Amino acid sequence: MSASTLERTARPRRSRTRSRTVNARPALVISTLKPHQYDLRPACASLICPDCTTWVPITGIQAKKPKLVPHDTGLAGKAPAVRCQGSNRLVTVNVTVKKWQERLEDGHAETGHRRPTNVLRKPKIAPAPAVSQIAAQKQAVTTDDEPGDGRPLWLLREMKWASTESAVRDTDTRRAELPDGDAPLGAPPVPLKPLHPQRRAR
Repeated sequence: MSASTLERTARPRRSRTRSRTVNARPALVISTLKPHQYDLRPACASLICPDCTTWVPITGIQAKKPKLVPHDTGLAGKAPAVRCQGSNRLVTVNVTVKKWQERLEDGHAETGHRRPTNVLRKPKIAPAPAVSQIAAQKQAVTTDDEPGDGRPLWLLREMKWASTESAVRDTDTRRAELPDGDAPLGAPPVPLKPLHPQRRAR
């Protein structure tokens, strides 16, 4: 197999190029990118190409017309040699190195304080019982001061009243059968005329 039939792969990106070709697209403004998307240090001036999302060196960073070096869209030596549309694109550097470092440090400080918050689930609390339920649970005793059998107090009272209800009703019936004029023994007579007390003279 001859060398001419081999598929061309992407070439390694050089840090500096001498190409005079200028991309016709509008210049890429540095301030529109985030601080972590570019590097303004003179020794390694570069940015993430918006077209292929890879780090690309900036040539002429200290000159009047800095621009991105020609580069391919794939990995060097592995992907096919497809020239990126962002090659030789002019770059407008409108951020100073000091300002970029401050923005980068502020971003690191802000994200450094972010910690995953542990979700503390509240324990499930049983609903408070009603007053009648509390009384039924705590007051399970009989009226004779004997230990109860687990039945609530109100039920024991109802049972006690049911056992004496007939005797009480018989007593009320006998009281209603007393003849007119009779009164219980030892009771004072009831006055039949209205009394009009008079004040004593001083």
